[in-house]
Amino acid sequence: MTLKKAALLLSLSIISILPAFAQKDTVSLTTILRKTSKLTTGYPIEKVYLHLDKPYYAAGDTIWFKAYLTVDKHSPSNLSKVVYVDITNEENTIIQSLKLPVVNSVAPGNIILSSDLFKEGNYHLRAYTAWMRNFDPDYFFNKNIVIGNSINNPLNTTISFNSSGTGNQLNINTHIIFKDAADAPLANKKVMWRVTANGDDISSGKTNTNSSGIADIAFAGKPSLLEDAILTTEVELADRKTVIKTFPLKTAAAEKDVQFFPEGGELINGVLTKVAFKALNTNGLGIGAKGNVIDNAGKIVANFTSQHLGMGAFNLIPEDGKTYKANVTFTDGTKATYSLPRARPSGVNLAVYNVDTAASITIKISSNSPYFDANRGKPYYIIAQSGGAVYFAAQTALASPVYSAAIPKSKFPTGLVQLTLFNGQGTPVSERVFFIQHHDNLTLNLTADNKVYTTRQRVKIAISAKNKKVPVEGNFSIAVVDESKVPFDENAESSILSNLLLTSDLKGYIEKPNYYFLSKNANAAQDLDILLLTQGYRRIAYSEILAGKYPPVYLLPEQHGIELSGVIRNNTGLPIAKGKLSLQIPAKNFYAETTADMVGNFKFSDLSFPDSSEVIISGRNNVNNKNLMLTANGETYQVPTLNRYVNDRILNIDTAFKPYLQNSKKQYDNSHNLKEVVIKSTTITPRHTDYPSLTGLPPEPDQVLNKDRFVGCQNLLSCLPSMLLGATVENGNIYMMSSYNSNNKLPMQVFVNGLPVDFNYLGTIDGSTVESVEFFKKDGLSGVNERYGTSGIISISLKKIKKTKISFNELQELVPPPYIMKLKPQGYSIVREFYSPKYGVTGQTAFGPDLRTTIYWNPNVTTDKTGAATVDFFNADGRGTYRATIEGFDADGNLGRYVLRYTVK
Repeated sequence: MTLKKAALLLSLSIISILPAFAQKDTVSLTTILRKTSKLTTGYPIEKVYLHLDKPYYAAGDTIWFKAYLTVDKHSPSNLSKVVYVDITNEENTIIQSLKLPVVNSVAPGNIILSSDLFKEGNYHLRAYTAWMRNFDPDYFFNKNIVIGNSINNPLNTTISFNSSGTGNQLNINTHIIFKDAADAPLANKKVMWRVTANGDDISSGKTNTNSSGIADIAFAGKPSLLEDAILTTEVELADRKTVIKTFPLKTAAAEKDVQFFPEGGELINGVLTKVAFKALNTNGLGIGAKGNVIDNAGKIVANFTSQHLGMGAFNLIPEDGKTYKANVTFTDGTKATYSLPRARPSGVNLAVYNVDTAASITIKISSNSPYFDANRGKPYYIIAQSGGAVYFAAQTALASPVYSAAIPKSKFPTGLVQLTLFNGQGTPVSERVFFIQHHDNLTLNLTADNKVYTTRQRVKIAISAKNKKVPVEGNFSIAVVDESKVPFDENAESSILSNLLLTSDLKGYIEKPNYYFLSKNANAAQDLDILLLTQGYRRIAYSEILAGKYPPVYLLPEQHGIELSGVIRNNTGLPIAKGKLSLQIPAKNFYAETTADMVGNFKFSDLSFPDSSEVIISGRNNVNNKNLMLTANGETYQVPTLNRYVNDRILNIDTAFKPYLQNSKKQYDNSHNLKEVVIKSTTITPRHTDYPSLTGLPPEPDQVLNKDRFVGCQNLLSCLPSMLLGATVENGNIYMMSSYNSNNKLPMQVFVNGLPVDFNYLGTIDGSTVESVEFFKKDGLSGVNERYGTSGIISISLKKIKKTKISFNELQELVPPPYIMKLKPQGYSIVREFYSPKYGVTGQTAFGPDLRTTIYWNPNVTTDKTGAATVDFFNADGRGTYRATIEGFDADGNLGRYVLRYTVK
């Protein structure tokens, strides 16, 4: 949807007046609506959802996914033509970043989990557009991805914790069992360990495993730091080979907690209020709890029991002069006492009664005597918005302490609704978020040609898509997995429904989001209402809007694909007005021309080329072209963001996914059973370890750029900053975005062949002379950052100069004239096609056992005008239950999902 089209959304919204609230509209309500309209029309809400083929992976696998882009109330988005997908490790380092073209609001893609890049651990998968980068990254698509390693993992570990201490000092004792691939203890092995949090070292040391392969590691620190910390162990095996394992420490550092959330936002003396609560275990997940609430005289005033994932609710009427505490007993038998929020002596409260089977919601406005006496007869306003559009607005006067009214659910679409109560000054005084469920999603159906199959048998599935019983054309993706090898809790999945209708609009972590959208869960609607009482919603923060504080826009939507821009100047630095530029992409036989504006700025739009393609921009067609020079505008990158789903991290991956990893190992060994190959020659790439001045840096850099990335780069000063992920340049220095944004502003130190140089020195280095660049966020044991007063290291290794004769033409090729610029910008990532074997009648193949876990993946399923489509594929050798999942939307943004299971014998 374009910005202009989005602007129509509010004007078409339903502005209603409650019958019981019949008063003439005022300027105050109009002002609130006008300022809200400015936000909703100028800042459309774009979302990205990724449908993945399965919930977890192993090194060597491929993550198959399809991105769905929506805007406002889930209409397919025409706002952005480019989507970005990043995957970061537990240390918040970007391992891979993809740029994908968006066609018809969707973009298929894949991530190859090379064992060289992806070690065992928990990874953060995120997806976003340039437009979404203007807002809170909590609203990106975020997912925790567990990746095991069965290919080159000679080490299995099991860790447990014991913690003690109070206040600002927490002592943690870890008990780690190290075993080899054959499950035998690794006895008497050297273990180096380090605890880091947010890039800073907390503690480090070394120890040895005992005869049973056990190492006990103890350290201490502030609880607030240790909750986000990572324990990294490095074990030395035979032939001095080392294996690194990482363990998140959240479960060791966090304590159980219970949080209380009064409906409407606050407790008010004398007002009956529903109080929701959420009990959390040390891992951040819900834990069952029960207990009672007592006042400061010890009298029990309420009892409570959690109903789902540690959440529940009770009613309370606070009394003047009293405070309240909750005595809690958790399901593991432990007990604790927590204070409830203090009640306000004067106030007004908004409550919502939302029964799933009722046709209307009931709202109740309650005020206590001091507040009512001070505000009797004053105007109050109610506004309800969903997806950025106002669907209901009303005005009333505070005529009695308790006021109730009904609002038909038909006024709202399916999804979250934010209901806000304002006083006459336009100040939000109470708020409630609730969910409307019309059960009006697309009706999808998968019908297999059999109920039971044999291994390697062909399967044909018929697909049907309808909206209110009417066939629809839709865009879908389907994944089929061997559920016997990939077991998973269906409640914990992220589905297109749970994401776009729920989690994408909420801040913070949502446990088991798909639970609320499965028909088999009878209490899902009631449990969802309790969840929303405990969850923050800030898509629209009225206090900021009414103060005229709108979010700043740094990036416009990428509506024209890949764009390359720059400036054309003469050799004195003055811009060339109306300069003529041409662009070539040799690998695609592509040519385009453009003209600069009056200040020399030029832009090429609607480009499409694979990543690392050479792009040549030339000003050759201008008069006196030899006196011209071109500079390119650098690309901006999204800095790494915290994983909001950190609570989904798995601690002991080896154990938790042992069956899957064993199958993955068999599959890898079967496909890599190669004959011996004689290596005749090798090329050794220079590394930081070759330079004594860089001794002590971490063994593996956070990012490596090989020489191929610098082909056509005329000087490193202009090329390198845009290639480094999470780097920015200001006032002649280069910074890590993480330290720059924290106002640390310590620049990175640059080394060339082990020698420290000033950042501007890179302007003298031609990219063709670069062999490799290594980027380090941390300096390890080297002491570089302390020695130079810096934060982060860039190590540049130049090619060894071979003394050889070179022709003048070859020299010109190496050093192009200044009016020609050769670039290798980030292009579109190459998308592989999923391989699906086709077996013959005999079911035999020359490739040995078929151990696939993802049996079929098709991101390009479209239904015709009759709402129909078909897919076919062949089963693997696994016996058990296979699961087919289809997701997608139609042209109007109606969402759909369906799961089919069948048996293979």
